Amino acid sequence: MSEQHMRRNSLPSMLAALFCLLAAASALAADRAVLVHEAPIYLSPDVHSETLGAPLEAGIEVAILEKAAGGWAKVEPIEKSATGWILDKVLVGAGTPGGDQILFGAAFDAEDRASRLRGARGEAQARAALRLYRMTTEYFPKSPLAGEAFYRSADIRWQVDREDVMTRASAKMRDPALRAQIDEELMHQVIKKYPHTKWADLAAYHFIDNKLCGDWEGQSKCPDKEAEIYERYADEHPQSPVAPEALYHAATRRAALIEIYKTEENPKKSEESRKRASADAERIVSQYAQATDWAARARALGFLVDQGVPTYGNAPLE
Repeated sequence: MSEQHMRRNSLPSMLAALFCLLAAASALAADRAVLVHEAPIYLSPDVHSETLGAPLEAGIEVAILEKAAGGWAKVEPIEKSATGWILDKVLVGAGTPGGDQILFGAAFDAEDRASRLRGARGEAQARAALRLYRMTTEYFPKSPLAGEAFYRSADIRWQVDREDVMTRASAKMRDPALRAQIDEELMHQVIKKYPHTKWADLAAYHFIDNKLCGDWEGQSKCPDKEAEIYERYADEHPQSPVAPEALYHAATRRAALIEIYKTEENPKKSEESRKRASADAERIVSQYAQATDWAARARALGFLVDQGVPTYGNAPLE
């Protein structure tokens, strides 16, 4: 094949590639905005015209290519190639007054609905909440809501992935290394972008999920290791909103070990676990009294431990 013929054959593909690049550049140059409510996308700026597929979901980011009378905007969704018209009353951009609060509020509402719905509807609301929180951060990076919004988007992603991991058969494996792991990337980003904040503390707490055993199998190794993990978190993040929760989880495991070590005929370790369970419970009461729920639960657990009442297994009350 001649060089000239090869150049002729490659010309259409080069032009197609150039067209895609120009289209992408055009979208990047256009104003952008986020839908805070789902909206149908029309072929022309008329509610009686043909709609193009399913409505655009809340949280979808679009490039605004053109405006028309009557509050219409010709848009191109950033993640899709379709172009059509929507009513611009559902759009929030970087210049919208109070836009950060609007996006955050819409995200919070979607997250709340997702918690009360099941199936496809719940999943759609969760997706919308995740996108709206993320857009809050991207459009308004200096907003006082930016850190919380970024964390909440990462938390929703974590909860979705966690549910998937925990429904697999491997979730019951004693060794956490033998099961699928929840993706930690977004939580690491939270810590990197907002270090030394409560959002970073909360993000770090999620990592414990990947270190917990699926089933203790009645042995001491898992609860002992998990108690240490929770205690270490509380030591390293004493100001975290979930520090008292971490200590409570540590205390429940120490309390369980009282009985587990008895079955392993290790009375010395059993007594040591009793003392450590009491210490963790007392630390919650003295250090985190403002966390009334956890402090009250710690008092109840500490009482049972001090009274010698088993909190794990089927050991009889003596």
